[in-house]
Amino acid sequence: MKKETSNGIFTEWQTQELASAATNNHVNEGAAISTAAATPTVRLGNYHQISVKSFATSGTLDAVDTAGREREHNYQKVLKALELRRDIEKSITDTNVARSGSEPRKSASLMTWITNGSVGAGSGAFSAGTGTDTVTDGTDRALTLALIEDGMQDAWTDGGNPSMMLASATNRANFSDLSASGNLVSNDVNMTAAKEVAYVGSTSVFLTDFGTVEATPSRFMSNDKMFLLDPEFASLCTLNGRNFQEKDMGDTGDSQATMLITEWALKVLAPKAHAGIFDLSGS
Repeated sequence: MKKETSNGIFTEWQTQELASAATNNHVNEGAAISTAAATPTVRLGNYHQISVKSFATSGTLDAVDTAGREREHNYQKVLKALELRRDIEKSITDTNVARSGSEPRKSASLMTWITNGSVGAGSGAFSAGTGTDTVTDGTDRALTLALIEDGMQDAWTDGGNPSMMLASATNRANFSDLSASGNLVSNDVNMTAAKEVAYVGSTSVFLTDFGTVEATPSRFMSNDKMFLLDPEFASLCTLNGRNFQEKDMGDTGDSQATMLITEWALKVLAPKAHAGIFDLSGS
């Protein structure tokens, strides 16, 4: 998703609903025109969450030969930065957390913003779509192409154009299995020269009636959900000067301690541009 910077612990933005298309928009020549009240914007916001990784290396580790690494401390810094990015991705896509301003602050996760798509039968219910509450679990069901198509239609109807289908490894494979079982029509590939026979067991792109989505696996998502995302309407905000900031925590005896810190918030610019398929059984 896009990257942005912000200047407050609570970042805010506004969304605008358009009036429904009308069939009676015709007036007489010279007619007096009455004005209507403007449609107000909806003000949304999310809290910045502080995520950290810390490490310490001894003087010995930075002095000895570590088989290819010049300094162990620099290597650990790169390693912790990668781990921090993984934590943020999992917090965005796999948790079910509403925004919270109490300490420690929490950034509302992706599923708290989405109201398009489907939830399981029974008690299943979407959140309010404002980041203030979460999805209520319903009855688990298997993934079907109809669920994906319905979610695409919902988001498209509300002005979105999802292009990314984000799923766990299990659901990514389940999607390919749906096509392999004859539910999708594949185009033939013509070769101009003789090549070894290759069997394609994966479907990467799904052309629906309401747009094309690319199937993208996530290493950090659970098997009970799938997202249909429009990347134009989601971004990751970080506070100025707090985007993977490195802080020296000083020396403790013969070791050097360092902390990496980032203060971030998920910004869902148009919640209705996306869709979610929740309460999946992973089969």
